[in-house]
Amino acid sequence: MTSRELALSVIRDTFAHDGRRRGAHESFDYHAARSKLDARDRAFAAELAYGSIKARRYLDWLLEPFIGKRSAQLPPTILEALRLGAYQIARMNVPTHAAVSETVGLAKRHGHRGTAGLVNAVLRRVSELEPERRAPLRNDFESDDEFLGTLHSYPTWLVASVRAAFGDAQLEPILRGMNEPPQLALRVNLLRTTPGQALATLRARSLSVTSSELVSEIVLVDGGGPEAIGDAEARWEPQGEIAAVPVDVLDPRPDTHGVELCSGRGNKTLEILGRTQDRGTLETFERDARKVARERERLHELGVRNVRVHEADATRLDRIPDADFVLVDAPCSGLGILGRQPEARWRKAPGDPERLSALQAELLESGAGRVRVGGRLVYSVCTFSPAETHERVESFLRAHPEFARVPAAPKYAPWRLASGDLRFPPGIDRRDGFYITGLERRRST
Repeated sequence: MTSRELALSVIRDTFAHDGRRRGAHESFDYHAARSKLDARDRAFAAELAYGSIKARRYLDWLLEPFIGKRSAQLPPTILEALRLGAYQIARMNVPTHAAVSETVGLAKRHGHRGTAGLVNAVLRRVSELEPERRAPLRNDFESDDEFLGTLHSYPTWLVASVRAAFGDAQLEPILRGMNEPPQLALRVNLLRTTPGQALATLRARSLSVTSSELVSEIVLVDGGGPEAIGDAEARWEPQGEIAAVPVDVLDPRPDTHGVELCSGRGNKTLEILGRTQDRGTLETFERDARKVARERERLHELGVRNVRVHEADATRLDRIPDADFVLVDAPCSGLGILGRQPEARWRKAPGDPERLSALQAELLESGAGRVRVGGRLVYSVCTFSPAETHERVESFLRAHPEFARVPAAPKYAPWRLASGDLRFPPGIDRRDGFYITGLERRRST
């Protein structure tokens, strides 16, 4: 398997129509593990696969003048090969002869002489375009959102959503940023080491690492693959910098009782435990059996004693005591992490935020019911849609006057809204997009 064959396999999996569709990262891991490619070739394949998946709308615009209506008759694999070839020419600066000849080779293996000839002819026409003709022009589109959606390769409705949330000034920086690789970050396991010791160990591996200015146990890494950052002693593991902010706002302390709703595979659980040093009690709720199994496995490996993991519906919390802190990291539309999931922009729908907001309201109600007077409730979502963020919080506060916002720490001032909530725009400084609200129960109902 060549690097381009690996990229093609990932794209075929990602856009499969036979019920066997996979996520891009899952597919890449599956096929890469069965290949004999070295680290350099795997990195090339990942850049090609993920980049061309993100750039799908732009690539179809680029190819359309040369294939026109024939695209409907082409075998899907040949059309995917054309996209891969066009991406190498237009966005990766791969030498033309290599991009064309290698893609023609793919077309021969997955088609026949006729389709290989078509691929050769089309890609040579693409390569002959002047650089300025490889980008769409505003006047060729009915609206600015259509133009930007084609240029940066997003659904038009998503461009409109970003514009509505962040305004014209931040629109293109966000769209460009979500097409860049996200910042690589590691969360230091405070049960095993300190941030200072982790930095020293990583630097001894010749990695360029710095401490996050926002979350003390987060280390930012420039460069370095899984082999370089891996740690057999579980002293750190990948976790996005902004994904760690909700627990920082929650500020869990030792010898307290906490509840975490929708704990997933346990990233934030382990962050909480690092802050509490596994002193006190923590109850987590997750209804996905596979995620529960993974969370329990991780906790067992670390020898954690004071966590109870419930495989249960987090909207129904029965027979657990009131807590000093509750984290509601709610399922959401995920519009703030599109840069991490190449295929996500093509799988989202405009109605997702409204559909999910009802579940988020239930989770907030459930979590609020378990917060003691003086306790803290944090609500976080990795999105920016109004229905899931400020509208959801304002609706909750109108129904629950016993709760009030907790002022965020001064370090969060650049992201603090007039309401006091935190909103991180996606893609800016290679960060994820999150909305985070810290609330305190001031009195009983």
